[in-house]
Amino acid sequence: MMARPPPDPLYILRGSGAAVNTLHFCCSGQGAPLLYSGSGKGAIHVWNLTTRRAERVLESHAGNSVIWLQTFSDSNTLISQGRDMRVCVWDLSEGRSTVTDSLLTGSVGFCQCSLLEIQAGSTLLAHPTEQMEQADSGPVLCAGYEDGSLVLWDVSNRRPFSCIKAHPEPVMCLDIDLHRQKGISGSSEKILHSWTLENQQILQMHNSSHLTNPGVSQLRIRADGKILAAAGWDNNIRVFGWKKLKPLAVLQHHTDMVNSVAFSEHQDTQQRLLAAGSKDQRISVWSIYRES
Repeated sequence: MMARPPPDPLYILRGSGAAVNTLHFCCSGQGAPLLYSGSGKGAIHVWNLTTRRAERVLESHAGNSVIWLQTFSDSNTLISQGRDMRVCVWDLSEGRSTVTDSLLTGSVGFCQCSLLEIQAGSTLLAHPTEQMEQADSGPVLCAGYEDGSLVLWDVSNRRPFSCIKAHPEPVMCLDIDLHRQKGISGSSEKILHSWTLENQQILQMHNSSHLTNPGVSQLRIRADGKILAAAGWDNNIRVFGWKKLKPLAVLQHHTDMVNSVAFSEHQDTQQRLLAAGSKDQRISVWSIYRES
């Protein structure tokens, strides 16, 4: 699909002051599209993608690494997770930068939270705890574990539907395509494994793709189900066709490991963006495979 050489980034965002651990696009509502980034020193930058500058910086989590960010559908509420074992809820409306609530998880690991908005005013949060076998009430949750296994949880009854041994090493990242009922996971090894969710109850291994170099920090499937991006420990961003895990491109810019990748969810295919955050303290923004 991509005989021409891989493109250069559209632009680079600098000034995070530390390794960039996590990224989240917010392109809904009024105003310019935003990109949130969480750093290794506890700062959350809110990047205006029109001016390509940080319009504000939130100092958070007592200077500890920020490892996950998500906005609610109203786009004025931000939730962040840090290595201080806290999840914080922020009110960003009308220029505010206020923590309105926080939760002590008790987990010191790198496992990220997951947020599900069922409807307006009704939200479920899955977060790591000291007792990883526990889960809050809700629908179905897929979790990756340090022994390389994936577990599909019946969260309402707090029991597993299904479990598979996907990797010989700890699961570092996963993402799920609900439309296709298929997911993807990566670890410190040189292989990506995809798997299916039969009737949302049974996990089954599907296919795999071998990597040139070991280690994947994060995997993201674009909302249209066309492509998959992988953040590599080898400083590169790899792009695959999601249907068959066909390698499409290797995007090169960063000088240290890539920690995070994120796709914008803008409906305009001309505005679809891919962002990557790296240990080199830079964020690269790319425009690739815009065709619908």
